[in-house]
Amino acid sequence: MKPLSSARAWMTSLLLLGAAAGGIAASSATARTAVRPNLIFFLTDDQRWDALSFAGNKILKTPNMDRIAREGMWFENMFVTNSLCAPSRSSFLTGLYSHSHGVIDNKQRQIDPAAPFMPDLLREAGYEVAFCGKSHVRGALRDREWDYYFGYRGQGRYHRPIIAEGTDGQDRPYEGYMDDVVTGKAVEWLKRKRTRPFALFLWFKAPHRSWQRARRHQDLYRNVTIPKPDTFDDDLKGYPGKPRAFAEANNKIGDFNDVRSLEFVKDYYASLKAVDENVGRVFDVLEKTGVLDDTAMIYSGDNGFFLGEWRLFDKRLMHEPSIRVPLMIRYPKMVKARSRTKKMALNIDIAPTMLDLAGVEPPREMQGRSLVPILKRQKVDWRKDWLYEYFEFPGPHSVRKNRGVRTDRHKLIHYFEEPQEWEMYDLRTDPGERNNLWNNPEYGQLQRRLIRRLAELRQETGDVEP
Repeated sequence: MKPLSSARAWMTSLLLLGAAAGGIAASSATARTAVRPNLIFFLTDDQRWDALSFAGNKILKTPNMDRIAREGMWFENMFVTNSLCAPSRSSFLTGLYSHSHGVIDNKQRQIDPAAPFMPDLLREAGYEVAFCGKSHVRGALRDREWDYYFGYRGQGRYHRPIIAEGTDGQDRPYEGYMDDVVTGKAVEWLKRKRTRPFALFLWFKAPHRSWQRARRHQDLYRNVTIPKPDTFDDDLKGYPGKPRAFAEANNKIGDFNDVRSLEFVKDYYASLKAVDENVGRVFDVLEKTGVLDDTAMIYSGDNGFFLGEWRLFDKRLMHEPSIRVPLMIRYPKMVKARSRTKKMALNIDIAPTMLDLAGVEPPREMQGRSLVPILKRQKVDWRKDWLYEYFEFPGPHSVRKNRGVRTDRHKLIHYFEEPQEWEMYDLRTDPGERNNLWNNPEYGQLQRRLIRRLAELRQETGDVEP
């Protein structure tokens, strides 16, 4: 992999080449711009892969999220490479693993200034770029250039949120529900007349804890019973094969005043209902302005979330509820409706995908891969496995540092600080990750192969101890 500092040099060279071609007729440039899609990237906070009705959720109804999936492609196996807000969001923006872009935890670290930054590359390629909502990275992305900005620092608050319009704007309170207010500004911006394609980053606060509802949803799910996951009543400490690092993580339902029982799931779902309605507002404005089918819509979440599996909530661990998120992409000019793929997509793939859709060659520094060949249903030699990493310890919920490798069938998890512990699963026969195969002599060959592959993936991605 080339040094990150060469990403800017790469783009500078590209721009110089473009300037040298000044003899090209302006009409040709206009034609190239006209065929490039507009881009909208919706991102939620803590939405797991099955927290929408299209994925089979029998409680939460999300017709607008479902529409993106139904009229586009649903990625059945979409994952984050670090299940934590700031690292994952930085990976979406840079196409890099957290050990490469430098934001390894939620401790207000800055994205490496030499890292390729996808929104900048879109602006340099002629896109009008807006950010609306929650970034949860250092500086709230106000150190970057945007054609329009409406964002807030840190977590923000659900009701009467404090937000700044413009990167140099004043933080002030707005009446209303956070994601309604943010979407309202995004819709206003989408209505503007423009001569260039646009890229909108609409990043919601929901469904992040403390899951406060919009007032119109106060009674939603009141009479609904949240079913217990199969492992809800399992005794973690007594369960054979589960390591202490998993059993002793401080993320148990009942140990926190605001998460006493599975009732919190109702509030989690209600906040997502508001997100779905706001996605519908975006659909409406795109249809009214006549650009819906000229717009590529991407919808995902920054990490998954336990909703009672093993009596857990939150994320961080490398288990499926934590690392798996939704991904659907709608762009009728490229993507066949009702498409599905089982190929493993990652958060680091979104930056090169958006650039590819925009006609910009992704920098070689990006560690993700464009999903465009998959969207086009082309035959492509795709990844067979990928690296996971988590570094925030000690910290909230006391999940110990871990990394691992996930293949299409198997998973190896290594808690790599002393006392070192391991988990290994066959996801085909044990999708609930109940039977830890580590140290089972029948799986010795698989164990050695996964350990070797984990080391190779770290080397391939330039991973060193941070």
